[in-house]
Amino acid sequence: MTTLIPCQNIIDNLTTCVVILDDNLNVKFINASAEILFDISQRQAELIPFRVLLPGEQGLFESLSRVQQTGQALIKRELKLYIPSNGDVLVDCAIKLLELGDKSPYVLLEFSQLDFKDRISRDESLHAQQQVVRGLAHEIKNPLGGLRGAAQLLERQLESVELREYTSIIISEADRLQNLMTNMLGPHQQSKQSLVNIHEVLQRVRQLVFAEIDEKLVFISDYDPSIPAFYADFDQLVQVFLNIVRNAVQAMRGIGNIIVRTRIQRYVTIENQHHKLALAVEIEDNGPGIPPSLQESMFYPLVTGRAEGTGLGLYLSQNLIHRNHGAISCISRPGQTVFTVVFPLERVCEK
Repeated sequence: MTTLIPCQNIIDNLTTCVVILDDNLNVKFINASAEILFDISQRQAELIPFRVLLPGEQGLFESLSRVQQTGQALIKRELKLYIPSNGDVLVDCAIKLLELGDKSPYVLLEFSQLDFKDRISRDESLHAQQQVVRGLAHEIKNPLGGLRGAAQLLERQLESVELREYTSIIISEADRLQNLMTNMLGPHQQSKQSLVNIHEVLQRVRQLVFAEIDEKLVFISDYDPSIPAFYADFDQLVQVFLNIVRNAVQAMRGIGNIIVRTRIQRYVTIENQHHKLALAVEIEDNGPGIPPSLQESMFYPLVTGRAEGTGLGLYLSQNLIHRNHGAISCISRPGQTVFTVVFPLERVCEK
């Protein structure tokens, strides 16, 4: 016997944003993804003019009128919309009429966020490249031990102090490269998963950062106290957020505002897995921003915008986030940089 799945459940699990309008272009229905996009609930949105959600948007409403008049479906590619709660978003939009009995036809809109697709693609590409880097680091690290040992043996045979200076250089550089490869490979221990309160993690980070800064830097907490505990490694999360916050402090040279924000997100995709509920931690600063030339590669190893930086902080943070089944992204412009770290709230089984 075939079991029918309720249509509402299917629609609410779509990553596509679905909006249904009546013939006066008032909202009749939005799915869960559209609730997130427009930052409004179905109950709040019902029967309000769609223009309220998209103030100042003219081109889309001309397309809606054309579909109503002609009855022909329309697809708008790479449409830039301004949504007050989310700013500018880039979407593909499909518009068609929806006939339901004798009533006037409804208008069905489907929005696909392009930046969402691009982020998934970048995450997958970056993860694959990181695996290559880790393999390369293993291959480099192994012969370094032999190189160091040979230099030590040679040093014992040399009587000249001047010649021993050269072997000392070889040994010290081999040690430096060993440490670099060890850092690139990341922590060897497995994550110690236990129930973690994210606000306890962030409070620990705040205490550690406050010991290093002065009163010229303002640390603002904007927490959602309803967020439940979830399974993660407490110490690894402290290291993740400590790295990100320290980067912000260094970028602002100790002067400015850092906002740490926690929120619940619904219907999130992380590493090709769909999750009904997720925790999002945003770390926002009002520093100079990340140069556009670095934004695509900031999570790669040895990439840094500071002369004194190692280029491993964000790379290691991403590794630790992946170990805890999360994902990280960043949006940056002069005056505003926001790192967003997302973790599923339900427990993820280890593969």
